[in-house]
Amino acid sequence: MSRGWSAVLVGLTLAGFGAVAPGRAADDYPQRAVKIVVPYPPGGSADVLPRIIGDWLSRKWGQPVVIENRSGAGGNVGAEVVAVAAPDGHTLLATAPAPLAINQNLYPRLAFDPAAFVPITVMARIPNALLVSRKSAATSVAELIAYARANPGKLSYGSQGIGTTSHLTAELFKSTAGIAAVHVPYRGSMPALNGLLAGDVDFSFDNLGTPRPCPDSSRTRGSRSPRRRRPRPALPSASAATSRLPSSSPR
Repeated sequence: MSRGWSAVLVGLTLAGFGAVAPGRAADDYPQRAVKIVVPYPPGGSADVLPRIIGDWLSRKWGQPVVIENRSGAGGNVGAEVVAVAAPDGHTLLATAPAPLAINQNLYPRLAFDPAAFVPITVMARIPNALLVSRKSAATSVAELIAYARANPGKLSYGSQGIGTTSHLTAELFKSTAGIAAVHVPYRGSMPALNGLLAGDVDFSFDNLGTPRPCPDSSRTRGSRSPRRRRPRPALPSASAATSRLPSSSPR
């Protein structure tokens, strides 16, 4: 169970850099402003991390580093922007796994080749959290599961979009817990979080960086990923409720 929803990787990649002569790339790079495309809307961890790193790189290189948000289709829109850019290393992609590791299994056709991207680094590994609104009757993972089983099909959950880690994590949770819930895809972490806060959906999964202020507020409750980490020691682990559940199909 722990390996299923423990963390989200956010990485920095570029497409087709092999077309540039290695010697020139090492000696002269970057020659001008570098654009980092984020395939998600502003505000989430996948947006904040490249902004922090971009600021550091700008000071190190002496060149501007521009963050451009191009959200849509589970990250595919932004990935395509980078895929068709000049292969000179001045257009980079900062993304969670979906467009490069997941979406080719979910979409019948992509406008880019995920294998053409060259990985640079993993920027962060962030624990996931299960969030419910304070309006929910559930105050724990076990209570959420019990309510969902007693009211099959009544609950809904929000995600960052089809094929994103929040979507797949929620589907894994549903399968493990043997519950049914309606999927409501949003265009990124912040729209999904806003939907949860407004009560438009009943629960969601997100990496802990995005809703971090919320579990202590009066508007949401949270449960962190099974592996215990320092950022949120007060949040209970989801594995305590799910590890004892028998395998069953949603009703």
